[in-house]
Amino acid sequence: MPTVRPRMAVRLRVSRPAVTSFNLAVFTFLVTAPVLAEPTPVPASAPDINAFMQIGAAGNPQLTPDGRVLLFSSAATGVNQIYRLDTRNRWPYQLTVFTDGVDFYNLSPDGKTIVCGVSHGGDENAQLWSIDVASGRTVVLTQKPKVQHGDAVFSPDSRTIYFRSNEENSKDFYVYRMDLATGRQSRLLAMEGSNSPGDVSRDGKWLLVTHNVSNVATNVYVVDTARGRYSELIPHQGEVLYVAAQFDASGKSVYVISNGNPEGLLRRAVVPVETHKISFIDTAGPWEVEAMGLSPDRRILGWTMNEDGYVRLHMRDLIQERDLPVPPLDGLVGSFAFTEDGSRLAFEFSSPTSTTDIWMWDGSAPSLDKLTFSTYAGIDPTTFVNPKLVRYASFDGLEIPAFLYLPPNYRPGKPVPFVVHLHGGPESQFQPGFVRHFQYLLLSGYGVFAPNVRGSTGYGKAYVDKDNYKNRLDSVKDLKAGADYLIKEGYSAPGMMAVKGASYGGYMTLAAITEYPSTFSAAVDEVGIANFVTFLENTAAYRRALREAEYGPLTDRPFLQSISPLTKVSEIKTPLLIVHGTNDPRVPIGEARQMAAAIKSQGGVVDTLVFGDEGHGVSRRPNILVYYRKMVDFLDQYLKREIRPAKEG
Repeated sequence: MPTVRPRMAVRLRVSRPAVTSFNLAVFTFLVTAPVLAEPTPVPASAPDINAFMQIGAAGNPQLTPDGRVLLFSSAATGVNQIYRLDTRNRWPYQLTVFTDGVDFYNLSPDGKTIVCGVSHGGDENAQLWSIDVASGRTVVLTQKPKVQHGDAVFSPDSRTIYFRSNEENSKDFYVYRMDLATGRQSRLLAMEGSNSPGDVSRDGKWLLVTHNVSNVATNVYVVDTARGRYSELIPHQGEVLYVAAQFDASGKSVYVISNGNPEGLLRRAVVPVETHKISFIDTAGPWEVEAMGLSPDRRILGWTMNEDGYVRLHMRDLIQERDLPVPPLDGLVGSFAFTEDGSRLAFEFSSPTSTTDIWMWDGSAPSLDKLTFSTYAGIDPTTFVNPKLVRYASFDGLEIPAFLYLPPNYRPGKPVPFVVHLHGGPESQFQPGFVRHFQYLLLSGYGVFAPNVRGSTGYGKAYVDKDNYKNRLDSVKDLKAGADYLIKEGYSAPGMMAVKGASYGGYMTLAAITEYPSTFSAAVDEVGIANFVTFLENTAAYRRALREAEYGPLTDRPFLQSISPLTKVSEIKTPLLIVHGTNDPRVPIGEARQMAAAIKSQGGVVDTLVFGDEGHGVSRRPNILVYYRKMVDFLDQYLKREIRPAKEG
């Protein structure tokens, strides 16, 4: 499988910091070469899970126009904060110290101001703050704790921001603008549903707004920033995705990613504003475009391709009409940012065996420079394991792609305990980036299996739609076929498999142990849906319509109940660990409480871990350590019983 290795001759520089005594966790200054050595012998016992959960990461790079200052985010202190790094002196400076960290941020075109979103306790009601990049001075822009703000983007002159907010009725997200000098706010676009501001034309006259119909359907509107008048960029019928829309240099055409083509694959396209006629640039190949972005001067187009879960970067000079050299790394390229002229690019990169860090690419040299050095918490990264991409047939013959991780001491023909991991979404995809607890499990003798069951993204619209509404349980059948595959191939055996997942993966976990009660010997449900009726009734108002489009309407209660694990709780034989946050606005805590109470009433085995300061998922470092320690102990208890020494006496 792909590892971090050069694909072309370039000048490769792993930069050493000027000061080596800096001890912030994520910036432990170990020089990590981009070419990984062969795995070293596995230690007799793996380091403790707590060490793995403190492996650092740095991501979400943004650059000042001249590329001299890099902004990025990291949870080095325990929650996500924003850091400033001089790309010449390499000294990271922490800009924010919010108690609950930062939800998102964006840098102004002049590189002088950051606008970020900050929420409390996982409630997702982000308030907007501005930060001066040079001094770090921080000023609150909104103070409405019951309102969610998001997607803040700047005007080209850096004086105005456009953002979305549900302050009108808690349900609909309208688009607002704010003058940063005065703090004066006004509503620009009032359209029912979920609306998100995007790119602004270079002259500041036009704003692109994405209207989210569902997770698989969007519309793009061109909005007059002076008058608020708008028109649909690409009139169409049916469910089509239009994402990552950006104006070209002239402001007369828009680059966009869309699956509105016969193949149903996300591909690059260009749309003249006057004609509204979409023309696809990518017309062949089985893979989808994952992300796309233009340099600030709109000359260089960058995009990433999702190739069976791996993500690779591509670039093109739109003026000279030629493809450009790209960084010589194989793995997962995440978000990226250009300098003003597009000559340099900062991007985040990870692989199954290396955590996320930020690199700088200069295509004119060409040269590759690593800018951040995340700690591995005293663990030798050469002991980490790469997965194998496999495919197995489901109940109807559909091929399901999956990533198979085998422990380093695995011997063919000798079954090992396995953890089947289920991604959230469902419109999402497991991708083989760096997963801390996977590597702990592998070094502790477990195998890990991560299938992309039907309904996953990355394989085209037809695959995404295969689990919609009445076909919901077909994806659970895919999961069962995956467990059968592990046994058939001799990787594992009955009584040696666990299933786990978060959010929609949590629902899939609960569905697995109710639909197939004898398949798994342990299960871990994090913020999962137990009852689709109560979930849709109690989820945040702004999310209900989007979720009904996927799972089915509340008016069809009999069907929703038929797919709800809570209605089949008497079938559960599998010991279950439930993890949830009390402030979860997406899947309310009531889902966990219902399921735990129902299992106890049946005399089943259930344990719960509830965090009073978390929302949809566990994000605080102290809570993460408690959660994963609990999970590991739980898995060991039920999957490794046969190898535990008998007690004396």
